Amino acid sequence: MGFVTPAQQYDVISVGDVATDLFIRLSDGQVERRADERGTWLVFPLGAKVPYERATTVEAGGSAANAAVAMSRLGLRVALASFLAHDELGRDLLGALHTERVDTRLVRIDSPAHTNRNFVLSFHGERTILVWHEEFDYHWPHLRPSEVPSWLHLTSLGAHALGYQDQIADWLDENPSVRMAFQPGTFQIEAGVDRLARLYRRAEVLVCDRAQAGAMVGVSPADPAELLEPLLKLGPRQVVVVDEAGGAVASDGSKRYSVPPFPDTSAPLDRTGAEDAFAATFVAALVRGVDFAEALRWSPPNFMSVVHELGSQAGLLHNEELLDLLKESGDGFQVRQL
Repeated sequence: MGFVTPAQQYDVISVGDVATDLFIRLSDGQVERRADERGTWLVFPLGAKVPYERATTVEAGGSAANAAVAMSRLGLRVALASFLAHDELGRDLLGALHTERVDTRLVRIDSPAHTNRNFVLSFHGERTILVWHEEFDYHWPHLRPSEVPSWLHLTSLGAHALGYQDQIADWLDENPSVRMAFQPGTFQIEAGVDRLARLYRRAEVLVCDRAQAGAMVGVSPADPAELLEPLLKLGPRQVVVVDEAGGAVASDGSKRYSVPPFPDTSAPLDRTGAEDAFAATFVAALVRGVDFAEALRWSPPNFMSVVHELGSQAGLLHNEELLDLLKESGDGFQVRQL
């Protein structure tokens, strides 16, 4: 099922760094959490043999791959534009994407480099990620007319990819019909809104969490809804700020909305990839022609499903599963206008 004209191949191209993610669920005992004036810390003894409960590997991880898989499961025609190496991790990553029906023709092989690999330490539902971004020879591909998508979903990239993002901004200027969702990662936010101002202004929708929103606009209000107007001033037409429980506040540029977390009584297992699931589901709903408020309602169920599995993709819902959950929730789960 697709939502493009017959001449087009893709509904969405997901853009960003990808990695093989090794998830390690740590055991109680030698591992603990400590809090001080600087924040909350994951602590275990130096030099010890620290036991863990279990591990799982996501061959095609990272925000761009998570989003691509989420949108593919929701029935969209999705391509991934990214970079990896000609190594075993890279081959496994491509194989995993093929299994999820994600088109990889726009994935480029950078032979001297190494495919990214991250280690995700999961403890009591929270995660600490040991992350690496390889210095790939980034360059935006020349897309044939049939490869120009309806939407571009731009996610996390490494600190050395700023020139690449300039190329993406140039391409978007040349293709004004393409709508862009921007879900910035750590290094994009650290680069500052002035450096990536063209992307913020070009974004149809900006999706971030509360901490990221505060870093972008330089304020941290008690009410997250107060972040919406400052974010809109950066240029995006719509903004969504996701909270750690899977709810959100949002603005379509004229009205403000709030959506609660999806009803759930069980404790989360691992929150890795949950925000990616929220963002990708929201974009997928917009691609399908769902209105803004209803697209917000689509997103928390996928967030909720992901946090109950170890790994960023095991809990991602297929379209029928998502719609069934929404139907079963009835009037008890609704978006309200602020």
